[in-house]
Parts: sequence; structure tokens; C-alpha cells
Amino acid sequence: MNHATRVVIGLATAFAGALLALWLSLPLPWMIGALLATAISKMAGSPAKAHKTFRNGGQWVIGTSLGLYFTPEMLRVIGLNLPYILAGTVFALGLGALGAYILRAWGGADFKTAWFASAIGGASEMSALAERYNARQDLVASAHSLRMLMVVVIIPFAFRALGIHGNDLSVLQTDTFYDAQGMLVLIVLTSAMGIFFQRVRLPNPWVLGPLLATALLTSNGLVLTYIPTEMTNLGQLFIGWFLGDKFTSDFFRRAPRYLSVVAISNSINIVLAFAFSYLLFLASGIPMPTLVLGTSPGGIAEMAITAKVLMLGAPIVTAFHVIRMVGVLLATAPLYRVVIRQRQHQ
Repeated sequence: MNHATRVVIGLATAFAGALLALWLSLPLPWMIGALLATAISKMAGSPAKAHKTFRNGGQWVIGTSLGLYFTPEMLRVIGLNLPYILAGTVFALGLGALGAYILRAWGGADFKTAWFASAIGGASEMSALAERYNARQDLVASAHSLRMLMVVVIIPFAFRALGIHGNDLSVLQTDTFYDAQGMLVLIVLTSAMGIFFQRVRLPNPWVLGPLLATALLTSNGLVLTYIPTEMTNLGQLFIGWFLGDKFTSDFFRRAPRYLSVVAISNSINIVLAFAFSYLLFLASGIPMPTLVLGTSPGGIAEMAITAKVLMLGAPIVTAFHVIRMVGVLLATAPLYRVVIRQRQHQ
């Protein structure tokens, strides 16, 4: 079976899963439905395949739509809450250290593999660091894939069970008009920024590049168009499809003990995120559901789109994750070297 046919099968599977989730009234049906359908089919032996072009397209949609939130007033709000956003970055580093201890003690992983597998950063960036320090790349990538699946599924369902849904009026403010010519200009500008971010090897280029380009326009009072709901749904579908594609038929058979401990560690992280969010809520007054999404061990695109769809402060959530991503990416390797030196001196 050629590659194109496998991609078509994958897209059809993801779309069918999204429609089923929509029919079942699941939270975030376009992302969660596509993710679960793809993951289940892949673990059952489906030849389906995702293509990174679709992933990039989904991330472009998310990044561009998020950039529309960054009005001058919203930037002021983010600036006022910067201490709490930085606290979220420190909290993420703590979760990574705790996870490394758990995986080392009970998961049977060597310390360097446990460290990069537990860091709350992007899978590709952590896998690259794992390769640099001779850690097990396969175990690191598997841990991050499972983390993403758990966070993307558990938190929306928990919010549904708790009856949590926001009323963020900034969503309505970005959905005021559609202009075809403005959309064409926006596509060109944001895609150029995405390509530039990719060429200089920045992390999450197709989220952060379009987000930056759109935010620069919006913050200067220039809104070219809004992103139609249908396009946002398609972006969610592509992201869910790509996440689910990581779960091959032997995923849980490769290292069952290790992945079981990863699941336990992730569950602890989610519980701790709820607890830490409550403390930040008491100190800041930011709505607790927004803080849960901002401090959860998920990725930028997934948590930001969750905040957008549920109307739970997408700009604040995005700021939490962007700053955390930069902080974790810069700190993970230096902290690893510090810990290793301390362990050698003991």
C-alpha cells in the first residue's frame, strides 16, 4: 500500500472519529474524536498514516486564530499577570523533576532517560536533547506521546463532568467579520513567519510563527479577518489525527512497566496542576479553569484550542504555555547537568 493511500485512510479515520464524537456530544469532538479514533485504529493494526503537512496546517490554524486575541488591552492583562505566568514555568520544572524521580525509581529507566521523558516540554525538542545526552529516544518519545493523550482527553472530560464552561467575551470579539481578501493576506503573512521559524529551527514553528505575525497585527489594531469556525474545527481534526498517529500496534507492548509508571506520573501531574491552580487562583483572581489549562502538562496548541473552544481565557492560557515552553527548553539541559554533577559528588 503506497503512502498516499495510507494518508487517505488516516484522514478518513480521523474524520469519522470526529463525527462520532460530535454525535456523542463529547467535549472537543473534532480533536478528541480524531485522536481516539486514530489511536485505537493504529493500535489495532491499521495501515493509516498521518502527514506532517496536515499537522502543520492544523497548527497554523490554531496559531493564527490565537493571535487574534492579543489586543492592546489583552497584552496589558497578560503583563499584569506575568508573575503568575512565571510561577507556572517554575511549577512545570518541578513537575519534570518529580516525574524523573518516579520514572527512575519505579519505571526502570536510567536517570537521563527519565529526566528528558518527564520534562514538560515538546516531544521533538525533548527527543533531540535525549539524543544529545545518549538517552533512550524511543522511551522519551513514547512518554511524551502518552502524556499528550492523557492531558488532551482527561482535562476536557473532567471539565465536562464538573460543568465547567467559560464565557470569555474576547472570543466573540474576534469572530466579528470575515473578509476573503484579508484572509489571503493573513495566510501569506503568517505562513511566511511559520516558514521563517521553521528555517531557523525554532520550536513549534507553525504555532508560534503565525501566532506572532497575527499578534503583531492585532496588537496594533489591525484585524484583517476572523478565522471561521469550520477552519478551526479542521485544525483541531488535523492535530488530533497527528497525535493519535503516534500510537502504533506495539506501543504498549514495548515497555509496559515503564509506560504504566508514565501514566501514573502523568495522573499525579494533572492532580497537582489542579491543586497549584487553586493556589494561583487565590493569589491572582484569574479563573481557576483558565489556570488549570495554563499549568497543565499539555502542549501549546492542544491546551490553547481547549481554552478557545470552552471560552476559558485562551490568551492567558497561551501566554502560560509559550513562556513555559521557552523556560523549559532553556532550563532542561542545564538543570540536568547540575543534577548529574551533584549525583557524581555524592
